[in-house]
Amino acid sequence: MVKNRLVLKAPVSGLVVPLEEVPDPVFSQRIVGDGTAIDPISQSLFSPCDGEVVQLHSATHAITIKTAEDIEILLHIGIDTVKLKGKGFHAKVKIGDKVTTGTPLIDFEADPVAKSAVSLLTTIIIPPSEKILSMTSTSGVVEATKDDILTLLISEPEKRTASQQTTDFKSQKITISNHLGLHARPAAVLASGARKFKAEILLCKNNSQANAKSVTAIMSLEIAYQDSVLLIAKGNDAEIALETLQNLIKSGLGEQEQTDTNFSQANPTETIISSNTLIGINASPGSSVGKVLQLRHQEFQIKEVASSEEQERKRFETAIEKAKLQLETLQKRLDGTRATIFAAHIELLEDPELIEAASTEIESGKSAAFAWNEAFNRQAEKFIKLQNPLIAQRAVDVRDVGKRVLTILTGSEQKRVEYPKDSILIAEELTPSDIANIDKERVLGICTTGGSVTPHVAIMARALSIPATVAIDPRALELEDGQVVIIDNGRLIIEPSVEEIKSTEELKKKEQHRQLINLGTAHLEAITVDGVKIDVFANVGSIEEARSVNRFGGEGIGLLRTEFLFLNKNFAPTQDEQFYIYKEIAESIGKEKLLIIRTLDVGGDKPLPYISTVKEENPFLGERGVRLMLAKSDLFLDQLRAILRASHYAKVAVMFPMISELAEIVLLKEMLAQESKKLGIDKIRLGIMVEVPAVALMAQQFAKEVDFFSIGTNDLTQYTLAIDRTHPKLASKVDALNPAVLNLIKTTAIGASIERKLTGVCGALASDLTAVPLLLGLGITELSASLPAIPEIKALIRTLNLEECRKTSEEALKLRSGKEVRQLFAERLRR
Repeated sequence: MVKNRLVLKAPVSGLVVPLEEVPDPVFSQRIVGDGTAIDPISQSLFSPCDGEVVQLHSATHAITIKTAEDIEILLHIGIDTVKLKGKGFHAKVKIGDKVTTGTPLIDFEADPVAKSAVSLLTTIIIPPSEKILSMTSTSGVVEATKDDILTLLISEPEKRTASQQTTDFKSQKITISNHLGLHARPAAVLASGARKFKAEILLCKNNSQANAKSVTAIMSLEIAYQDSVLLIAKGNDAEIALETLQNLIKSGLGEQEQTDTNFSQANPTETIISSNTLIGINASPGSSVGKVLQLRHQEFQIKEVASSEEQERKRFETAIEKAKLQLETLQKRLDGTRATIFAAHIELLEDPELIEAASTEIESGKSAAFAWNEAFNRQAEKFIKLQNPLIAQRAVDVRDVGKRVLTILTGSEQKRVEYPKDSILIAEELTPSDIANIDKERVLGICTTGGSVTPHVAIMARALSIPATVAIDPRALELEDGQVVIIDNGRLIIEPSVEEIKSTEELKKKEQHRQLINLGTAHLEAITVDGVKIDVFANVGSIEEARSVNRFGGEGIGLLRTEFLFLNKNFAPTQDEQFYIYKEIAESIGKEKLLIIRTLDVGGDKPLPYISTVKEENPFLGERGVRLMLAKSDLFLDQLRAILRASHYAKVAVMFPMISELAEIVLLKEMLAQESKKLGIDKIRLGIMVEVPAVALMAQQFAKEVDFFSIGTNDLTQYTLAIDRTHPKLASKVDALNPAVLNLIKTTAIGASIERKLTGVCGALASDLTAVPLLLGLGITELSASLPAIPEIKALIRTLNLEECRKTSEEALKLRSGKEVRQLFAERLRR
């Protein structure tokens, strides 16, 4: 066998990124082929080798070069850039051109492309070929046309003998339903499907044909929406290959959902439902009619060099202290989770790394303002580059704190925004400080172009009951101040009609009236029309929220998240500190009410400075929750003792998160019993979170060992669907109403019922009014929801017939998607 070496040069300059880190499964899962990617710092794409241009996509974002060795190299600029339809791309070659290493292929405008695309990552892909024996990639920073990027070892495959030739089979003509035609993603799905068969398979369009196992060959046909194609196959499995691939093409090659609103949420910056509607992700529900107010952030004039190090150090220290006082004042006038956000900001001002970084700059002769600006922006960039989106979003808080101190150091005035009446704020990014200063009476909605839901901003918007949409199409930034718009649960309707305005305002008035009535009856029990009582508890994450449980009609606390005691601190809270807070929370709801305290649920995704953890590739599947706490027994036992001591002041129960095997329960029960005995305190109820499919599937066995279950639908859904619920692109596909998740909920409820144990839901699904009748029908006996949702949920339960809920839930289990389930229950609720 003859072996040759083919060395490819970097087509663009930038940092080499492993293919598995590309935010598109077509590339990261190597469906298109193997290779690597580059995060570009240049704006020209060059040929990585000698060859011929065999494919140039009509959108000019992708090109294929074929070498003399018959190896194809697909170069693809950015992720989802096909939807730009060529805007920002300028081809320097055409199909059929001969090129050499370093020949300019495509120029692209990095800034406008980056703003409209998911990513600028440029992939270098080698489609599957029998000739390729091995492939190695370089790492680090590369320079276009000069540094090697990939090295291939290739050979000639064995040729098919005449005796192996078989009859051709042809499919019927198939009409392409993909609105963007067969670009890289659907082409990759088709090629991947074709490669599962041994038969030779061709895809034909008019008089042209291509190897259906080659992504680049498929793309070279430039198949557009509504084009007719057919398949030709030859080989022993040709007939079944044609049937399978024909159905695959008809189903949309994985892109069928692009025509519905779910896809618009997955790719919000690129999707428009209609000519006057921009789509984003709903961060805080609600709708309002208002006028655009573009919010621009302040620019600072910063002097770089200073004359006196001592003077600058004093200025810096004074500014930090002044910022702390501002934040403490702000914290005092807020309540609940909003106050804890600014407590975290105060902690950031005491962060030793930030202070040290700024101090080092000051020692080198820089001004305090310049030093601080460099320090906090570097820290924010570090967060942004982290793989975990939750931690990456902390960059917003760092910049918020940073700008607060910078305002003091530069002597700039903290500009107070004058909000016109009925304002809909539009900005690239809003910080917690921005939202804390909002005039709720004048601001009716918030839209940001930021790419994902920032938890702090979403929390604060919900607390203020202000509709908020994030990741809105960037064209929202082009709207003029004063322009009339409607913000409506993730949508922004531009220049709405008189009918749309009237309908929105009437709906809002009805909603407000209904909420007032429900709040007035929140203290009443939630009993279905056929006489079944359903307990509705509160999810709580602070002392302030606990004080509001009775006001909103909560029958206790079904989930006390104890993380607020541990996060944003340099040292763990002592046993006494925890006890006094649990005691205060217990006393705030009353001795006869249930208080379920969940033990600390942190891990690699929510690291604590005083707990040493190993960096994990996938923290959601690593040392998290109970797994971590069992390894940190001192910290864990302190919390158990504090919980036991608080049991004198309410009906306290303890709940353990992230359980996955029975052996963990046996150990936890033993630890709890030992600590109860040592303290001379009676045994308390013990429950577990059902978040891992393994627990749901073994519910009856687990129910024998515990007193109750509480289903955490957020994690159960992400583990069932294998999608990170914080993923900026895939998060909209994490639907807890997916029938697979619903079946696990039902299995859990049945297992618990056999052992005469109760099953509750404390995840986000419990606060979803559409889901409430479904959950009851599946056998859920308790709900624990967000405070504002409790009056609504209790009012809804009083209108439900449990037997009808069961029948409808059985129908739901047979449906194909969460979307269909929502439609089914939305229709039943309207009746």
